[in-house]
Amino acid sequence: MIVVRRHLPRRTVLRGLGTAVALPLLDAMVPAFASAAQQAVGTVRRFGVVYVPNGVNMADWTPATEGRGYALPRILTPLAPFRDRMLVLSGLSTNGVEGSGGAHAGPSTKFLTSTNPRRTFGSQVEAATSIDQIAADALGAETPIASLEVGLESFESVGSCDVGFSCAYTSTIAWRTPTTPLPMEHDPRAVFQRLLGDAGGTDAATRSARAANDRSILDSLTSAVSRLGGTLGPRDRAKLAEYLDAVRDVERRIQNVERRNAGDLPAIAQPIGVPPSFEEHARLMFDLQLIAYQADLTRVVTFMVAREFSGRTYPEIGAPDAHHPTSHHENLPARLEKISRINTFHAALFAYYLERLATTPEGNGSLLDSTILLYGAGMGDGNDHDTRRLPILLVGGGGRIAAGRHLVYPAGTPLANLHLVLLERLGVRTDAVGNSTGPLDGVAA
Repeated sequence: MIVVRRHLPRRTVLRGLGTAVALPLLDAMVPAFASAAQQAVGTVRRFGVVYVPNGVNMADWTPATEGRGYALPRILTPLAPFRDRMLVLSGLSTNGVEGSGGAHAGPSTKFLTSTNPRRTFGSQVEAATSIDQIAADALGAETPIASLEVGLESFESVGSCDVGFSCAYTSTIAWRTPTTPLPMEHDPRAVFQRLLGDAGGTDAATRSARAANDRSILDSLTSAVSRLGGTLGPRDRAKLAEYLDAVRDVERRIQNVERRNAGDLPAIAQPIGVPPSFEEHARLMFDLQLIAYQADLTRVVTFMVAREFSGRTYPEIGAPDAHHPTSHHENLPARLEKISRINTFHAALFAYYLERLATTPEGNGSLLDSTILLYGAGMGDGNDHDTRRLPILLVGGGGRIAAGRHLVYPAGTPLANLHLVLLERLGVRTDAVGNSTGPLDGVAA
């Protein structure tokens, strides 16, 4: 037998001026004699976390029945297209974690660590290594970036935080070590350049000049793309073109934001690429995460829709009051309605991300098939900072989670038990995390 198909290394990149762009998984990167199983869904394992702040309206989040066939409650309605790939988990708690971590510092810190933060105003912060970073230690050896931490609010914009606790606790959910919280990058330009910028040391002046001329970073790759395209089959050429079009679209959107902002900002070395619209900002950051997965630049991403204590307003959906004060609803119908609107809006943005992942092919499936996504909050009812009933759901996983159901657990079941299952599904074996008592039943497929 004569094999004529060219084989490309999985880490192939296209290089141009100040640019090194990794490629998505192409058929040419699969060995010619690879088995069907090697080319099938789920060969790459990824983990993503999407965190929402200040709790949710649990009455509009929690399905009324268990098992399959449950009716989607109001907040989860935008996720209807993915209900067969989604697992809703009720009854999980971080209330049993030892110590007292503050009304908001505790929930955000415990979400991925199941450990309460150390009380401190200063730099002596301490919690525990978060499960995303445990996963990154195992999965990051195969990617240029071990993990990506992004959000929609600047750490510098932090105002009030929990009394007695550093603002670092409410501004991140990712902990590289027990004493090293990881900041959430909120500027799309900074994320874009981290993923697709210079890999060879071109100085900032070169990048600024290119941006000033409104040139895409892909412009310098034209000849490289042409040469590579001539060696690929039709399916790979189409996949490469689709991927590069997505990269160019994200960059174009960032440039448009920067042009809109240019008249209102002082001269700075690094362009500020934060859109004025919350929805535009969120979609842009979700698209950057998709590119990071598609090019296999990282396999672990944590994303904070907003920090705990967030005072963001949402006038575009009829919730013009600051989020955190509104979350203290006192069971007033008008405030509960606004909280439900905010929660549903966040879920709709998550649905946009799921749709992008589900329609981006990889192997015999999609990016969603190779990714387990954890969505939820570190508290349930924000009115009393309840950590006894948390809003938690999983999506994706390519058959590694038993999706399509609503599972209800006994009161006080540790969230850390879910952490154990997630790590095991990602190929990471560990005996205990935080206050775990054993792997959570019913999650693994």
